[in-house]
Amino acid sequence: MGSLEVQAVYISGNLTGPFTAYLENPTPDFAWTQAFKYPKPDYLSSSRKRLIPQIIAKGSILKQWNKKQVVALQTSFYHTLPALPEVDKSESDFAFFLYDLVPDQKTQVLSLQLQRIVYTTFASALEQIAQFEAGPISQFTAILQKKLDAKRAGAPDLDHLDNTVAE
Repeated sequence: MGSLEVQAVYISGNLTGPFTAYLENPTPDFAWTQAFKYPKPDYLSSSRKRLIPQIIAKGSILKQWNKKQVVALQTSFYHTLPALPEVDKSESDFAFFLYDLVPDQKTQVLSLQLQRIVYTTFASALEQIAQFEAGPISQFTAILQKKLDAKRAGAPDLDHLDNTVAE
């Protein structure tokens, strides 16, 4: 017995901006993905705000009970996480099941298929995923200064602190 956590990727943006832009220029070759605030995967929020708390809350209990934990993710989401040390299945108490939607050319249907299983340990997965890479403080302060200068010049505040940290 154990647990299975399924974590989808959140999106940032919405279709209001692209739809408004389309209404202003309704052409057949309209570039939806280039429009303002077109939805895109928000891997940082998905991992830091949702996945890590779930792993900590459920995983620490399961670890005490000597039970295993599995997290099912889209392969592209997994690749945004820090590299995890892999162990043999027999040594593992934690695993990532990596899935993708795979098109069937014959039927023109997408099917969810398991692509790979990454076996690791709870302790090493948590340590790697929860670790924040600080980077040089000079780079961080330069970004903040740039944003402050833009704000003083009257530029709209379109970015959030999450974007500042991710830059």
